[in-house]
Amino acid sequence: MNKNPLHRRSFLKNTVAAGVGLSMLGSSAKLFANEKKPKVRIGLIGVGARGLGHLNFCLHREDAEVVAFADPDTTYTLPKVRAMIEKVYGGKRKVAEYTNGPEDFRNMLKRDDIDAVIIATPWEWHSIMAVACMKAGKTPAVEVCGASDIQECWELVNTSEETGIPVFGMENVCYRRDVMAVLNMVRQGLFGELIHLQGGYQHDLRGVKFNNGKQYYGGGVEFGEKALSEAKWRTAHSVYRNGDLYPSHGLGPVNNYININRGNRLLSLTSVATKSRGLHKYIVDNGGENHPNAKVEFKLGDIVSTLIKTNNGETIMLSHDTNSPRPYSLNFRVQGTNGLWMDDQESIYVEKKSKHDEWEKTGDFKDPNSYFGKYDHPLWKKYANDAAGAGHGGMDWFVLNSFLECIKRGAPYPLDVYDMATWYAITPLSEQSVAESGSVQFIPDFTRGRWMNRKPIFALDDQY
Repeated sequence: MNKNPLHRRSFLKNTVAAGVGLSMLGSSAKLFANEKKPKVRIGLIGVGARGLGHLNFCLHREDAEVVAFADPDTTYTLPKVRAMIEKVYGGKRKVAEYTNGPEDFRNMLKRDDIDAVIIATPWEWHSIMAVACMKAGKTPAVEVCGASDIQECWELVNTSEETGIPVFGMENVCYRRDVMAVLNMVRQGLFGELIHLQGGYQHDLRGVKFNNGKQYYGGGVEFGEKALSEAKWRTAHSVYRNGDLYPSHGLGPVNNYININRGNRLLSLTSVATKSRGLHKYIVDNGGENHPNAKVEFKLGDIVSTLIKTNNGETIMLSHDTNSPRPYSLNFRVQGTNGLWMDDQESIYVEKKSKHDEWEKTGDFKDPNSYFGKYDHPLWKKYANDAAGAGHGGMDWFVLNSFLECIKRGAPYPLDVYDMATWYAITPLSEQSVAESGSVQFIPDFTRGRWMNRKPIFALDDQY
């Protein structure tokens, strides 16, 4: 029996059936993906530190109307949300509140005036809420994480296919400016045929996993009930789990480079983890050896490395490194038969263009003679000013703009349920591999063979 209290089945067994029955949806749900809308009516589940950014975006879009939100935090979150809504809407629009506990989002989903739902909640709720949205006839945009088991991934795919409701995977790094410029380079053949790629989540999260219960980040070594924000729930995953807990920031962009689920697919992986030392040391250094949390045994290795094999012969190396002092890096590397790009130090080398055995700099986007200036993606050229000031260097603007534009146009999502299931699956498979000393784990084909005929659609032009 799985004794992990974060295991998804422990949530499911206490969860009532979500939304309306499939038999009640009929053909109207299956037509939803092709229905064009001039304005998208939005509900939000989770409006904490992350969700507030999504709320702010929707409040300021003329083609979006915030109808309702659900969040059980009435102490810290609710006053901020109310103030933000009042500042933008004033008394012109009433936004419904669903704050009566973690299950109250289900009552929000009963409304008939919501088209789409943005989900930015603790990881273990993502799939539960996305499935509930689909069964209620509403299309979800779901924040990224890793699944707790493969069953969760299949439930997302099966529910989407059965209801006809699409799912949008909110991997914002796919829209990072340099990442998209490199996508342009790849598609124009600058690196030749791709053979190896790298990506990861290398981010010092010690000040995110612990705080003092008075501020969102840092200031103490508390987590769980005595903490706020992500430290309230995210740190527990580091206590009970050992694997790549957050794979999609590295994997999402890499997948677009080699057309995963669209002419190519992931086949297998193997993962290994170092010993766990960073979080314990952080507690001792900042709270002392006698602090109760100094006795906690953290299962998550400080660095988890995952090697993936693809159908078309490329290899992908993912890294997860969140417990140690280090500068932020997503560790991107794109290598082909003609050269390579590396995220760190903004390095690029192209055979017969670069000096032999010497790195070049990718340069500034404002310099038309630099690599980034020459290959800046059309989306960024068109919308850089609109995205200025948005979260994560503008990436958040692009990912949410794509979500709304696809709904308005009745267009398919460029980051869809098959992509999301693939990203989510890396976590439980890497956990299993780590537990079995790096055993090979086979990655399911969530498209059921359709990857062979599906064509790439992500960011082919300057539309969305």
